[in-house]
Amino acid sequence: QVQLVESGGGLVQPGGSLRLSCSTSRRILSFNRMNWFRQVPGNERELVAGISASGYTKYEPPVKGRAAITRDTDENVLYLAINNVMPEDTAIYYCNALWGDVNYWGQGTQVTVSS
Repeated sequence: QVQLVESGGGLVQPGGSLRLSCSTSRRILSFNRMNWFRQVPGNERELVAGISASGYTKYEPPVKGRAAITRDTDENVLYLAINNVMPEDTAIYYCNALWGDVNYWGQGTQVTVSS
């Protein structure tokens, strides 16, 4: 069973930065792809950014230019950093991993952007 555990959420002031972590129970390079999603209550879960096994990264428009998805292949940790955060970034952030044709999810970490 694959386990994904997010951390790093909390209260961030507008214009500040956040860095989320996702620890995995498998070698991070064994996943076809890893992603960060976010969800606001009442809305659909939306993709924020993703990274393939080969290291190709992709960012969705709301965070493009402000976000960086990276990984530590020795520690098997996935990161998401977002700069210049805005109230619209407030959401529960989820780590997602695709292994074969199976999707795995973390439990989520709350990020609140507010002054």
